[in-house]
Amino acid sequence: MMKSENRKLSKKNAELQKQVRELNQKLQAAQQGNGRTQEQLVVSSQPQKAGPFGTVKSLRTNPPVMPDESVNPRLAKLLAEIAVGKEVIVALTNSNVKSMLEVWFNSIKKVVIPNYLVVPLDEAIVEFCKENDIPVYKRDPDENVDFIGKSGGNHAVKFRILREFLQLGYGVLLSDVDIVYLQNPFDHLYRDSDVESMSDGHNNMTAYGYNDVFDEPSMGWARYAHTMRIWVYNSGFFYIRPTIPSIELLDWVATQPNSWDQAVFNEELAFPSHPGYIGLYASRRRMDIYLFMNSKVLFKTVRKDANLKKLKRVIVHVNYHPDKFPRMKAVVEYYVNGKQDALDAFPDGSV
Repeated sequence: MMKSENRKLSKKNAELQKQVRELNQKLQAAQQGNGRTQEQLVVSSQPQKAGPFGTVKSLRTNPPVMPDESVNPRLAKLLAEIAVGKEVIVALTNSNVKSMLEVWFNSIKKVVIPNYLVVPLDEAIVEFCKENDIPVYKRDPDENVDFIGKSGGNHAVKFRILREFLQLGYGVLLSDVDIVYLQNPFDHLYRDSDVESMSDGHNNMTAYGYNDVFDEPSMGWARYAHTMRIWVYNSGFFYIRPTIPSIELLDWVATQPNSWDQAVFNEELAFPSHPGYIGLYASRRRMDIYLFMNSKVLFKTVRKDANLKKLKRVIVHVNYHPDKFPRMKAVVEYYVNGKQDALDAFPDGSV
């Protein structure tokens, strides 16, 4: 009974924080609009005249789908109890990463995030979550998904499972379990795109894109060709809105089980339409690499920079290193428990 009451209070507190955040966003939007004579949203269904030069602004955010509870009434009921503002953190996991899962959900509890859910891929994780009072959604049996999930052989199954969450009208923050939460990530999302993802980039250029000049001396006058380069979105931590382009993205990735899910995820977000291929028109945003931080940024740069070390992170994702569990514990020691030398013993990369 006490745990149930605490969860209800945590959810109520999160809802109040969300209302404050939305009011602040509206205030910022109003302030930004004061200096503009006219802004125009281009809505495809209603042709409009273009405004004066420099005043036109297109619509970045696709409309949400109409929720369909008939897709999965049991999941719909559970999400109605857990989600805050129709949003939820979702992690799919199996017993192979049980120790990391424990660090993951303890960090979430420490930050007091009420709207999270574990989707177990084996029975042992179901029991482990129940023992630790972790919200859990036990899926109906599915031979194909269950076999792959238990073996841990292919990550594309998570895109297939996430589809139902979006069909039910929920925004999902998909999370791997090699992540330590230090703040509530929902307080730091923009929600202006179909997909809002952390980056594998390790500085501003690699994370947000740069002009990479290709040099081919044999071309003479035309030896220099300008190309654009950007490091990939990380498919282990991203926020996805319940829109048609988002669901189409999930479908495309899930239907290519023999490929690395992160490669397909990025190809579908990046490749334009061309002969023989119709591209995906999902809008996307990169998360701040110093707030939503990968472990390369932390161990190669941040821990060695006195100023960067002072910044408060939202999450740390130990995606670049195979010794995930000890590094996760070190991140907790450093950022939560204040042990200043907790990160020092680790090399920049892997040995």
